[in-house]
Amino acid sequence: MNAPEPAKPLLAIEGLSVAFGERGRPPIVDRVALTLARGDLVALVGESGSGKSLLAHAVAGILAPAARLDARRLEFGGVDLSRGDSRAWESLRGREIGVVFQNPRAALNPLRTIGRQIADVLKEHRGLAGEALAEAVRDALADVRIPEPKARARAYPGELSGGMCQRVMIAIALAGGPSLLIADEPTTGLDATTQAAILDLLLEHARERRMATLFITHDLTLARVYCERIVVMHAGQIVEQAPTEALFAAPKHPYTAALIGATPADARTVDDLKGVVGSLPDLAETAPACRFADRCNRATGRCRAETPPMTFDASGHGFACWAPL
Repeated sequence: MNAPEPAKPLLAIEGLSVAFGERGRPPIVDRVALTLARGDLVALVGESGSGKSLLAHAVAGILAPAARLDARRLEFGGVDLSRGDSRAWESLRGREIGVVFQNPRAALNPLRTIGRQIADVLKEHRGLAGEALAEAVRDALADVRIPEPKARARAYPGELSGGMCQRVMIAIALAGGPSLLIADEPTTGLDATTQAAILDLLLEHARERRMATLFITHDLTLARVYCERIVVMHAGQIVEQAPTEALFAAPKHPYTAALIGATPADARTVDDLKGVVGSLPDLAETAPACRFADRCNRATGRCRAETPPMTFDASGHGFACWAPL
């Protein structure tokens, strides 16, 4: 008997690039490949400016008008999004793809109550009205542990703390019952206690609903605690991806090793901390084939001239490097 075919991924990306400005300039996101299945908890990590949020916006179909999207494959739930059809994205966004932004005060409308903002999603994607809608709004707030949901539904964003605003954003992202949740730096600016509560809440809902979750962060410590797989991005290129503990135990790409070396939780003393050498390349004109080459003490001429392919071992540990560790 033949072995059953593996289930199709919920999200499948191959050769995805995002560029700005005149044609011929290097893309900001460069030929990314990524898959997520239902129930996956995946962290996308890298320095600020590495293209993580831009990739997330491409997946959610919320790129700026000036952006140019190109992909060999961009498929969600069997729907082909590679042609950039805005109607296809509109049918998915909110209902199948939920997004939690890093600045909830900027994402929420300050002139409308939080109850009305949640109700908008419920009306659009679940067709609710009247008392059923009001009850669903209260349930959505209770689900993210906002106390006194009936009273809080009448509050405006400016009346709530940053942590409460982020809970509202999570309620909005979950209201349509999505199968993919993108959490883009969801704890930026929150204190450590509130940060942990927000991430625990996201993890709880992800597991209960079997959502695929893409957690975007520059914090490897958080990624290690909350995610099963880590994807490392540098200057718009994915350079390594692996099950979380395998990545920490034996990073293959020099950039990943540098990030781990700069992680406070991995250091016994302050002297053990080491910064990542150099800075992200300027993509205004040109860039080496491996965009980490100018920061890497293992780089050769091949690294600057020829883009390394993503190579996977039997455990699913993948890396794109001509001179791996």
